[in-house]
Amino acid sequence: MEDTSKLNTSKLGTKEYWDDFYALENSNFKENPGDTGECWFADNDAEEKMIEFLMDNLDQQNIHRDCSMIDLGTGNGHLLFQLHEEGFNGPMMGVDYSEKSVQFAREISESQFPGYENIKFEAADIFDPNWECSAYDVVLDKGTLDAIALSGIKLDGDRSVVDVYPKVVEKLLKKDSVFLITSCNFTQEELIRIVESDSLKVWKTIDYPVFEFGGVKGTTICSIAFVKR
Repeated sequence: MEDTSKLNTSKLGTKEYWDDFYALENSNFKENPGDTGECWFADNDAEEKMIEFLMDNLDQQNIHRDCSMIDLGTGNGHLLFQLHEEGFNGPMMGVDYSEKSVQFAREISESQFPGYENIKFEAADIFDPNWECSAYDVVLDKGTLDAIALSGIKLDGDRSVVDVYPKVVEKLLKKDSVFLITSCNFTQEELIRIVESDSLKVWKTIDYPVFEFGGVKGTTICSIAFVKR
């Protein structure tokens, strides 16, 4: 059976693309401080649904108002800013391998939340074994696995970044903590097959509108919460 989770490479998987993208977004922000850049999956309300999911599951697993969070591939930091606006006030870290992205997120943070120190941003390669990181109560991914899956990069010999990704996530999670991921490139079944392991188990999923074409039903996006056992 063909493995449909294997994606073709694309410029969307390159650091150069995202450096250029966020440099332009930052330039637009400097001209218009009201323009804080793209909100990925806005058409599907994915960000709102991820936040609603965390709010609906407060005091379950390690989800609390003051829980620690890390956003992988944070981009402009929009998800973390919105979580803060909704009352999550624990330490938040946004990481991205694009320095331009991190610079942009920091400038937005300083502009919108001057003096607030609970949201921090760091440029980092999460696949670097020398990257020093803490363990968190909640790990977030909104389209990051989608992007890195397009890179074609091989690690540890011939293992793809998709193969290595779950181990990176496990390292970032405390016991009984939650990994909430949203994808538009992988189906729910594919995402479970990629992420689930002896340590990471499916907990809950987020519902999206279902379409039907040619007798086949599906969605254009999926979000799944895993728990580290």
